[in-house]
Amino acid sequence: MRIVHAICSDAFAGVERHVARLAAAQAAGGDDVVVIGGARTAMTAALGDDVRHLSAATVREADAHLRTWAPAAHVVHTHMTAAEVAATWAALRLPGSGRFPPVVSTRHFARTRGSGATKLLTAAAARHRVAAQISISQYVADHVDGPSTVVHPGVEDRPDGLAAAQRDRTVLIVQRLEAEKATDMGIEIFARSGLAADGWRLVIAGDGAERARLENLAARTGAGPWVEFLGMRDDTAALMARAGLLLAPCEVEGLGLSVLEAMAAGLPVLAAASGGHLETLAGLDAQALYPVTTGDAPGDTPGDAPGGIAAAAHRLAALAADAPRRDAYAHQARQAQRLRFTPTAQARQTHAVYEEVL
Repeated sequence: MRIVHAICSDAFAGVERHVARLAAAQAAGGDDVVVIGGARTAMTAALGDDVRHLSAATVREADAHLRTWAPAAHVVHTHMTAAEVAATWAALRLPGSGRFPPVVSTRHFARTRGSGATKLLTAAAARHRVAAQISISQYVADHVDGPSTVVHPGVEDRPDGLAAAQRDRTVLIVQRLEAEKATDMGIEIFARSGLAADGWRLVIAGDGAERARLENLAARTGAGPWVEFLGMRDDTAALMARAGLLLAPCEVEGLGLSVLEAMAAGLPVLAAASGGHLETLAGLDAQALYPVTTGDAPGDTPGDAPGGIAAAAHRLAALAADAPRRDAYAHQARQAQRLRFTPTAQARQTHAVYEEVL
């Protein structure tokens, strides 16, 4: 099958990594795949030699590439609203009676299309050509406009990794430092856990508009000397191979690729019990998810911090203190990832959506 993926971006964050993994898996399965958009160096490295990559940071650039490459494709697969708009423009601007293939759109975020004063116009233009939608989780499917098929993303298997007792005493957060990611919650949780007194550190990999505020917050909590901001990193796999725990505090996460990568690396995760985390970590250790509402779950140390900070801090400390439990949890998580969250499974389920449309 000939597939064109489109995303209007010059970055390489969660959505771009999603596109790269899926496209590479499709190419490995024998498909002819072109990817439009994403940071050139990072995207081409992730795609390998079997997938053509074309830069497109804007709707205009994606539109131009789509008019060239889409007519020969069986399906155009868009990611995020701007790429959907580009597909609509490209289809309208094809010369003569040029053929434009069906458009399948992956919805990555748990919200409806568009924003601001032009929301309705943008949404109408975006969905005009969309024949089918894929959501990365049931949580996203429940919050987007229109029906969609749930296809969970996959990540590559990784070696089993170090045992808990051999890992560094670090709690790792890997995400963009933007307000919706709730990194401030992660800092508060670590500060209240008391782990700094036991030689643990909080390591934050990522950057964004919130960084200065978060650095100030770390200082105000008293945990500042034990909190390290690494900025953007391209070696998160190495960080996960050494860390003791991953903390995922975002309460509106569509799915969470960093959580899947941690599962593959045998790195136990403590996450907010909401969003896509309820799907990735379902059925694993009872301490894997902490309540996000005010108050604590049964059995937790009482506390009155909003958003379940007290409960989360208690669970983080309990996991950190119990190496055998972390080893058992890591084994369960690896098995779940290898069974349910692989690029091959994602490509197979995505093809089923393409075939239904075609």
